[in-house]
Amino acid sequence: MSPDELRARVAEIRWHHTIDLGHGIVTPGQDNSPRKLARLKLPATLAGKTVLDVGAWDGFFSFEAERRGAARVLATDSYCWNGSHEWGSKRGFDLARQVLGSRVEDKLIDVLELSPDTVGMFDVVLFLGVLYHMKHPLLALERVASVTRELMILETMVDLLHLRRPAIAFYPGDEVGRDATNWCGPNPAAVVAMCRTAGFRRVEIVSGVRPWWWRWARAAWLRWRRGFAFWSLARTDRIVVHAWK
Repeated sequence: MSPDELRARVAEIRWHHTIDLGHGIVTPGQDNSPRKLARLKLPATLAGKTVLDVGAWDGFFSFEAERRGAARVLATDSYCWNGSHEWGSKRGFDLARQVLGSRVEDKLIDVLELSPDTVGMFDVVLFLGVLYHMKHPLLALERVASVTRELMILETMVDLLHLRRPAIAFYPGDEVGRDATNWCGPNPAAVVAMCRTAGFRRVEIVSGVRPWWWRWARAAWLRWRRGFAFWSLARTDRIVVHAWK
């Protein structure tokens, strides 16, 4: 495929992840994936490890795990791959895998269907940007824990930041980011407590809540750029948790 043909193919797809495909071509994703990668604190090498990427979407983090030497990577998704949402498409993943010459495997499966019988066991499981889309977050974590052999890396939105005891905000509508698929906003204490309840022995927040002024500046930018409600975003942030079996 020539660079011009690749650019044309990329332009046909609505991307979420920002993926460098070579030839100076970077997918125009709404997610700053390289910046998010820095917050995840992935192990520098995954040599010999098996990796499961839950909610892989365009596959940026699946391909990154492969790049870091993982022996096997399985990318799974359901909502974003089955066409049930305006963002729903597997075209980006398929194109990126082809262009990158990747051996990442894929499986269309819902989070709540994960089990050792359906997907097997994995040394490292990536559960990024999915938890707050779950109507049953603890159940989802239990499913993810059931297929994790060593380490789960969890990235999620958090709310109710003023509370120290575990608590979860419930979103029955589209109040957060005008996205009706956002169902819950656990606070950091709840995320840690749910991970422990799901069976993880050690849980650590490796990238925590940022200062109020950073959150307000982000909310103001998103209000100006995308028309999102200011306060629904100013009160939230995102954290990264590492949880070990």
